[in-house]
Order: sequence, then structure tokens, then C-alpha cells
Amino acid sequence: MRKDIIKTKLKEIEESIKIVEENLPDKFEKFVKLGLIKDGIYKRMEFAIENVFDICAIINSDLELGIPSNDEDIVDNLVMNEIIDKRMKEKLKAMKGFRNILVHRYGKIDDRIAFNILKENIKDFWLFMEKIEDFLRNIG
Repeated sequence: MRKDIIKTKLKEIEESIKIVEENLPDKFEKFVKLGLIKDGIYKRMEFAIENVFDICAIINSDLELGIPSNDEDIVDNLVMNEIIDKRMKEKLKAMKGFRNILVHRYGKIDDRIAFNILKENIKDFWLFMEKIEDFLRNIG
């Protein structure tokens, strides 16, 4: 298991999420006026989500859980092998959807929706990191 790579990616997620939390205002009206800071928040979220899925792919590969055709297969393999639970699977699916909006900017990002997603779901990254750290401890 490539624990060192996973731990580095966990650290990168933690760094990004802390930066987002420090710069995410309480009110939407302040968020929408952030300009480059808002763009930075979006980029950090994209980076964190990519790291989440990189970690999932590394675990899937190193444990030889199957040859996936996409990220959903990887997550399914992790659920089947009890590395993550179904609730976390749903959270990861939502992260992936948000990442796709950020990356592809379907039309223009709706800042109000993005702000609400960030406020309500940023804690999911901490839950994911906790589950992966527990997993790493338990595999020796």
C-alpha cells in the first residue's frame, strides 16, 4: 500500500480545506464579492476533490479490488470491501458532481448554489480523511 502517497494527498486535502474554511465568509453577499479569492476557493475545492478520488484509486489499485472503468466503479469497490460506507459513497458522488461543475463550468457557476454546497458539505472532507486515516491505521 502506498501509504506515503496517500498521507501526502490527505495533507494536501487538509491544507486546501483549511484555506477554504478560513476564506469562506458567513454570508453569500460577502462571498459573491470576493473576486479572485472566490476563484481561489473554487480551485482549492477542485484540487481537494481530485485528491479524494486519487486516494480512492490508489487504494483500489494497491488492494487489487478490480479494474474500474470510472470513478464510480472505484468507489463501489471500496464500499464492497468495507473501506468506506454507503453514506460516504453518496458524499463522494456529490463531490464528483460539484467538481464537474467547477471544472467544466457548465455555463457559469451559480455562486449561490456553490456557496450553499460549500457551507453545508465542507465537513464531508474531514469525514473522508478520518475514514482513510482509520483505514491506514488498521491495515498495519
